[in-house]
Amino acid sequence: MESILPLLGAGLLEAVQPLNFLMILLGCTIGLMVGAMPGLGSVNGVAILLPITFLVPPTAAIIFLAAIYYGAMYGGAISSITLGIPGASTAVATVFDGRPMAQAGKADKALTAAAVASFIGGTISVVLFTLFAPPLAVLALKFGPVEEFALMVLAFATFIGLGGDDIPKTIFSILIGLVLATVGLDIISGQPRLIFGDIPGFLHGINFLVLAIGIYGIGEMLWTLESSQGKITVHKVRMSLGILLGNLKDVKEYIKTTSLGSMIGFFVGTLPAAGATPASLMSYGLAKTFSKDPESFGKGNVAGVAAPEAGNNAASTGSMLPMITLGIPGSPTTAILLGGMIIWGLRPGPLLFTEHPGFVWGLIGSLYIANLVTLLINLAFIPLFVRVLTIPFSILAPVIYILCVVGGYAPTQTMHDVWLMFLFGVVGYLLRKLNYPVAPAVLAIVLGPLAERSLRQSLISSHGDPLIFVERPISAICIALGVALILYPVIKKRLNRKKQAA
Repeated sequence: MESILPLLGAGLLEAVQPLNFLMILLGCTIGLMVGAMPGLGSVNGVAILLPITFLVPPTAAIIFLAAIYYGAMYGGAISSITLGIPGASTAVATVFDGRPMAQAGKADKALTAAAVASFIGGTISVVLFTLFAPPLAVLALKFGPVEEFALMVLAFATFIGLGGDDIPKTIFSILIGLVLATVGLDIISGQPRLIFGDIPGFLHGINFLVLAIGIYGIGEMLWTLESSQGKITVHKVRMSLGILLGNLKDVKEYIKTTSLGSMIGFFVGTLPAAGATPASLMSYGLAKTFSKDPESFGKGNVAGVAAPEAGNNAASTGSMLPMITLGIPGSPTTAILLGGMIIWGLRPGPLLFTEHPGFVWGLIGSLYIANLVTLLINLAFIPLFVRVLTIPFSILAPVIYILCVVGGYAPTQTMHDVWLMFLFGVVGYLLRKLNYPVAPAVLAIVLGPLAERSLRQSLISSHGDPLIFVERPISAICIALGVALILYPVIKKRLNRKKQAA
């Protein structure tokens, strides 16, 4: 600890150098806008702006790109809450409770909770990053395909056992998501599968953002139009400094689940290829698990906004850990950052700390400052974000429609995905009418490819022996917890029946 503090102090001094601080301000502001635009997200933002960074020294360049990444994690919540469209896959869990809160006239509270939770998640993860970089890097290396698959099973089991929805409907929703996740080319043989009569557009699979924007953008718009029967009410949301300070006092409502979600998010972020999306979904599941009122989740519970936002921000910092210490990117965005570092002649790995300590600690110091800067920018712009909800729906609906089309087209730039987005919009609307939960399907299509790859790698290494999942301690614990969560509702029902009979 004594040796870390001087290095961290030097890193903070490096981060507040005029050029580096300007890069933090610009990066956080651009990231906030990029994250709020449906279909863009941190990956596209960092990739598009990567060439600009050749105008500045390497340290300032990486600080700028890291600030964009940080800002985008905050920004994803803005469109999720105000429009019901996730700005990126990392913010999809924020829609579950953020949108109902906005519809109930509590958009200011939801946006404040998202900003504060993001700050808490970012702060906890940066402190953990500073203190435990070497041991956590070693632990992340112990997570092979077997442990990754067990972790995915645990995520699915959380939704089944603690979702609070109809269990058969939840399982059906997960299975639909898993089927959609297998569309495209087989990961082992390379053969096309489920491409519906050789439709070329399905060869690249179903992009997650196309599904999310279709269900939560088009589907939500159709539902609003039908339920309002032409009488759309404008959400009157007042915003002032007094209201903002009042919202900040409500932090105690979600501080515990937010702190837990931050730790889980940071740990999941350190796992190679896991990223912020599974972290946010798992944080949401944990918040629901430990809540005294789990039935209120999905209907406008502030903890349902705070937990995933803390999780995805913590994971964004966590994903930088394996990149810097091992040279293994923890997310698609850090893969682009890794490429940038190699271009500038910085070789990520254990030697980076000894060969370029000024760069490493300058980057770590910039994360502390970027976290605070993004919080202040976000809180300052909340009145502007809230104004979106005062726009009449007759004007807002076409804007949502255009954003959905742009968001559906942006990932692959094919009209196939735009038509597919409209189809998912209709399916999302019908699922809502039939009272089917859509969150498990979204979870399944995100985690499906990761789970399939881990499962098949594990079975290939064990020559088809499924016992490999219970022979290794970490995976055995995750599988056991998963089974317990699935059995929990059944046991609970039987105990309730016995009580009623007594």
